[in-house]
Amino acid sequence: MAEIKKIALRDSYGNALKELGAKAKNLIVMDADLAGATKTGMFQKEYPDQFFDCGIAEANMICAAAGMSTMGLVPFVSTFAMFSAGRGFEQIRNSIGYPHLNVKICATHGGISVGEDGASHQCCEDFALMRSIPGMTVMCPSDDVEAKQMVQAAYDYEGPCYIRFGRMPVPVYHGEDYQFEIGKAEVVRDGADAAILATGLMVHEAMAAAELLEAQGISVRVVNIPTIKPLDEQAVIDAARVCGKIVTVEEHNIFGGLGEAVCSVTAEHAPAVVRRIGVMDQFGHSGPGSELLKQFGLCAEHIAEEVKKMQMAQAG
Repeated sequence: MAEIKKIALRDSYGNALKELGAKAKNLIVMDADLAGATKTGMFQKEYPDQFFDCGIAEANMICAAAGMSTMGLVPFVSTFAMFSAGRGFEQIRNSIGYPHLNVKICATHGGISVGEDGASHQCCEDFALMRSIPGMTVMCPSDDVEAKQMVQAAYDYEGPCYIRFGRMPVPVYHGEDYQFEIGKAEVVRDGADAAILATGLMVHEAMAAAELLEAQGISVRVVNIPTIKPLDEQAVIDAARVCGKIVTVEEHNIFGGLGEAVCSVTAEHAPAVVRRIGVMDQFGHSGPGSELLKQFGLCAEHIAEEVKKMQMAQAG
């Protein structure tokens, strides 16, 4: 059996910027003294005149990007999720969101999988913060192929975007024929007993959970949700009507992220039983990313167990 290729999505981001720079002369990339970690350094090496290191001054960087966007430039602003969505929230809201400017906020190091950096850097609130800003598009890719296409789509889209890229290498499961589209979900596996709706690196765990459940006679639909806002409501409605039971999985607090977005749709359009898997309203802590994901229940085995509980509750 061929070994599964794994690529960290921050590397995908750096490579996508480098490829985009060859044809997009109005592209500029800004970083807050973290180009080596966010991988924007790949772009800096190739296009130094289109790169700006703003130092450890995230709020200033965001405001500068807002100004540059009014001059026909397309800024991609990069730092860790905690320092963009977190520290820079007011500037993103007032200087980018309010005037609806064409700035792309691309954050790396989101979620528990950041690992040893610990709770201060494990931003599990970024989806909630960015979803709350009117007109903000919020995305999270699940593998290298999707991440690269997402960068191109963000550049082509006129308006503010927030994209979270991870630190941990994740399996590449998409073929080169895959076509990402903002606002569209992807059914990666069909089934009728339950549906797992996942985003980011949790998509692969959801697929693995579906394999475990299939061996036990449970048919599971797996839906990749790369765009958290605007959510593909029809994909949620279809899953609710066909399966009746939905499990959402995200490397984010269960409050304010994918789970609550899905619950809003089911409550208004297609009532279904929904169970949210994510960070259970707590902070992370330091440790290897892979071990932390298991500790927090963000793994195939725990996802499968939750689906089984829903099945048993229905049968009972």
